[in-house]
Amino acid sequence: MISVIQLGVVDYQTGLRLQQRLVELRKEDKIGDAILLLEHNPVITLGRNAKRENVLASGDKLVERGVELFECDRGGDVTFHGPGQIVGYPIFDLRGMNSPSGKRKTLGAIDYVRGLEEVLIRTCADFGISTQRIKGLTGVWTDPFQSGTGEPARSGRKQCGSEEAKIAAIGVHISRGVTSHGFAVNVNTELDYFNLIIPCGIVAKPVTSMKNELGREVSLDEVAHSISRNFGVVFQSQMLWLEDL
Repeated sequence: MISVIQLGVVDYQTGLRLQQRLVELRKEDKIGDAILLLEHNPVITLGRNAKRENVLASGDKLVERGVELFECDRGGDVTFHGPGQIVGYPIFDLRGMNSPSGKRKTLGAIDYVRGLEEVLIRTCADFGISTQRIKGLTGVWTDPFQSGTGEPARSGRKQCGSEEAKIAAIGVHISRGVTSHGFAVNVNTELDYFNLIIPCGIVAKPVTSMKNELGREVSLDEVAHSISRNFGVVFQSQMLWLEDL
């Protein structure tokens, strides 16, 4: 069983400390697998592979925009978190999850990341947004030529034209089989914040949101419940919503 806790708006440093505590409890087998779903105040984070030059804004500009800057131990480069974006932090013990082939009792890191992508692809489809993986890149990207129903796209997209655009980012950390960090899906995110960085160090691909694709606001609660349902399907587990920790 996977417990789901929706926390609302949490500043990044508090979220980081909470993850670290839960990871230690999971390693000690004092808690089961859990997912934290939340929003962050505006923050730019630099993963283990980040290049500082991918933060385009000066320190003064970040202060002016009210954006914090943190280095962290997740994989990946530079990304932005902020209001209107659902951030998910799965605290899973992969040693208790079978590989897709069933041949190994531990879910490998690559299969785990592919599973996160599948959850988000299914979630976007629940809202009529067709998305895909792109070979050689991590995350979830829009398919400008298909709708979520398989029909040719008739998107409300305002910015990205016929290009694939990143709608969800993934960056994870695994220690002794236990995961932290996770994913961020742009729901109603103000996309202008991404102009402060080169998202994930990828110059050639724009960033989008569910709101941008559909031309309307999307309920964060509805997206959160869709994410939970799809975790249950992809990771073959019952899901239990908890009010708090």
